[in-house]
Amino acid sequence: MKKYCIVFALFFIIIVTAAVCAKPTASGETGAYLRLHVRANSDSAADQAVKYEVKEAVVDYLTPIAASAESKEEAIAALNSAIPGIEAAADAVLAANGFSYVSRAEIRAEEFPTRVYEGVTLEAGVYDALIVELGSGQGANWWCVVYPPLCFAGRPGENVQYRSRIWEIIQNFFSDRKDG
Repeated sequence: MKKYCIVFALFFIIIVTAAVCAKPTASGETGAYLRLHVRANSDSAADQAVKYEVKEAVVDYLTPIAASAESKEEAIAALNSAIPGIEAAADAVLAANGFSYVSRAEIRAEEFPTRVYEGVTLEAGVYDALIVELGSGQGANWWCVVYPPLCFAGRPGENVQYRSRIWEIIQNFFSDRKDG
């Protein structure tokens, strides 16, 4: 009976922990995030379609850079150094698709509305962001978070392995009971 009480207590703790962690927010922490916005030239179907192709090229280019940053300051410094490469990656996609306009990339602080990404709520406020404007940059944008690397984690082709320390403790508890 004691064993079942312990198991019940552990599962209760896991469920409560999962419920508390299910809706992480960035409330009041706008300074902890570095966002990425790729802004289309316009809202035309062609401009919106090429925006997504540019987004893929920019994210592919930035993935190793973002992964190596251990702080927001490191990420900003690395991205500032990479701006010519970011613009080259974006411009190559634009040229390959027959667009005559080019991109401009810069890091700046901007006001953003509340957004949700991968279960993380970023409250409205001023955020530092890498802005990649295509042409006039007047169209709808695609966005994610560069630091911490929310949109760069778990990209296809990467081996991602999740571990739960609580699950390991539970497994060890029961394997010790069987052995003893």
